[in-house]
Amino acid sequence: MNLLQPGEPTDRCGRELLPRPLQYDLVCLSHLRWDFVYQRPQHLLTRCARARRVFFVEEPRHDDGPPRLECERRDCGVTVAVPHLPHDLDDEEREMLLRVLLDEMVRVHELRNYVLWYYTPMALGFTRHLRPAAVVYDCMDELSNFLGAPAALRQRELELLRAADLVFTGGRSLCEAKREVRPTAHLFPSSIDVAHFRRARAPQPEPADQAGVKPPRLGWFGVIDERFDCELLAAAADLRPEFSFVMIGPVAKIDPASLPRRPNIHWLGQKRYAELPAYIAGWDAAIMPFARNASTRFISPTKTPEYLAAGRPVVATSIRDVVDPYGLQGLVAIADDPAEFVAAVERALRRPRGGDWLAQVDAFLARSSWDDTWRQMDALLLDAVLTRSTAGAREH
Repeated sequence: MNLLQPGEPTDRCGRELLPRPLQYDLVCLSHLRWDFVYQRPQHLLTRCARARRVFFVEEPRHDDGPPRLECERRDCGVTVAVPHLPHDLDDEEREMLLRVLLDEMVRVHELRNYVLWYYTPMALGFTRHLRPAAVVYDCMDELSNFLGAPAALRQRELELLRAADLVFTGGRSLCEAKREVRPTAHLFPSSIDVAHFRRARAPQPEPADQAGVKPPRLGWFGVIDERFDCELLAAAADLRPEFSFVMIGPVAKIDPASLPRRPNIHWLGQKRYAELPAYIAGWDAAIMPFARNASTRFISPTKTPEYLAAGRPVVATSIRDVVDPYGLQGLVAIADDPAEFVAAVERALRRPRGGDWLAQVDAFLARSSWDDTWRQMDALLLDAVLTRSTAGAREH
């Protein structure tokens, strides 16, 4: 069985500077694909990879070849590991093969002291047997509320919440929910790469597919799925045919045919993270028409600070983690009804850019960098690794 191609198991900069128990690698188990949308996992793990080996294990792809794990090291230092499994496996067979593939990765890459970093509790099914230096659950969404969530997800998350050395959460409301099971859960809400998105405040080359869209332009970027309020978008487009709605991002878990089609709605598809400032630079405002349903009850959209860093006024529906703090501090306008939504957009368009509002935005974002977030997480993780190492030494 062709399992994988060996990567580079050599130490990277910084590892030799730490005491031996803290010279850990990191293995991430994710329900998201590395190349899908650049978001929380990519921001955090690229920073981790500056000093350590990082392996990002995606959910399997199913094809006709033999079981195998394809490992590719990216320029950012992260090795992306993609399992390939046959079709028509039951859950037990699937987890057995994933366990074999992961064990082989550990052997080939000589992973002796490593942290398991979970984004999906479902990965417990093929990782319980491992003996990591520490276990982290970075809970960025209430996955059990998402469309198509596995039946076993809730129970496995309970197991992971209780067993993990550290639990991180991506938003205030999500943290409150997880603290009912894990009182020590740490809140690390959406952070921001300010320099990247601030580029949109200066003129940028106009992307070709946006150049012909007439202003005023109202923009969105992100995954378009069951969390997106298509009815609100359609109603807003009908109420203000003079507005142009620019929609950037992949469609997932919903039928693309269900998307509203109007002359003033422009579906531009997915763009690379590096391209986003050029698109935002051409917008007059940014919108977040999230549906209010079970899937959005605990979300904390990363795009909120990203839009603000770009210097664009933002209008959003009443998502709890957007209302507090952004709405309460006057950084984002909140509206749910279509008429109220377009009225809020009109007010945002009339407001001069810059001034006191932008100064308030910049002061708020100064406390929210991904670099600071990773430094705080890493300090907690080093403590957890050292605590486990010390406890293991005492047992022996």
